[in-house]
Amino acid sequence: MKLEELAGKCGEWLRGSGPESDIVISSRIRLARNLAEFPFVRRASKEERTQIAKSTRAKIETIKEWTNIQVLELERLDEVDRQFLVERQLMSREMADGEGDRSVVIDLDERFSVMINEEDHLRIQVMCSGLDLPAAWERIDELDNQLERKLTYAFHDTFGYLTACPTNVGTGLRVSVMLHLPALVITREIEKVFRSLQKINVAVRGLYGEGSQFMGDFYQISNQITLGRTEAELVNTVQEVVPRIIEYERRARDFLVNESEQDLHDDVSRAYGILCTAKKISSEETLHYLSKVRMGVNLGLIRSIEIATINKLFVHTQPAHLQKLRGHHLSVADRNIERASYLQSHLVPKNGNAN
Repeated sequence: MKLEELAGKCGEWLRGSGPESDIVISSRIRLARNLAEFPFVRRASKEERTQIAKSTRAKIETIKEWTNIQVLELERLDEVDRQFLVERQLMSREMADGEGDRSVVIDLDERFSVMINEEDHLRIQVMCSGLDLPAAWERIDELDNQLERKLTYAFHDTFGYLTACPTNVGTGLRVSVMLHLPALVITREIEKVFRSLQKINVAVRGLYGEGSQFMGDFYQISNQITLGRTEAELVNTVQEVVPRIIEYERRARDFLVNESEQDLHDDVSRAYGILCTAKKISSEETLHYLSKVRMGVNLGLIRSIEIATINKLFVHTQPAHLQKLRGHHLSVADRNIERASYLQSHLVPKNGNAN
């Protein structure tokens, strides 16, 4: 499958049909693993990185259960293709910007991906729509077992799985949930939530993970440390805290509806109007206004749009996606024009009336 074909699809985590999907976009679990016979990536020579990539790709292709995958070598992809995979959440920005022999293995239904030669030799990740960490853990545990039958992991009897970053040593597990929290932002309660999370060793990151900006009122909540904790404990830590954040967001939405419904409806309607009528619009503006519209749809203020459509637009209007969908390179100015056109083709009712 070509990436252009993937661009036209809606991946697993974009379905918008999982538990608590009005607020929880996706659940993700990632495992960091290294091969016993090689140095960590940053200590490995160019030749060793090539050996790691080649041998791992070859062994992955022999896993009989992995029938619906595509193996992509990053050195053969251009900048737009690499950015596309980042926007799709199939690999990290660090992976896209790295050097040397690197690959990403993607499940064509986008339920999982495996990065080879990122910070660690292997970064395995699984994604589910909505709040469904038990299903994500069950799936990634199975994938990890299938890989371990083919590869020899670096493991210490005392410390557990050995990783390039000390914060990942032990289980190598990162549990993340992506939340849409516009009401907490509007009511200025979001910082209070952040402070309370820091006290229990839960990290808050942006749309594209560590080091990324907070955009579109999207926040990733994840565990900070893994050493000394079991996989079940780490999954439960995030599983227990997320419902509290969901409840805070619901209360904030109820407050806005009860105390300032006219202002809220006006804000949502203005955002919808701009998206339906703008002749050009940037990525940042699009995320900002789509966030308001998404909340408006969930609160019943806009009834003509499905949440799945809004979720898709969050990703399909990003720079690399627009270029893949249009089939050619676009300058920033041209992307802003194409983005406005693409939004209107999905948001404006058939009668042409955006109100």
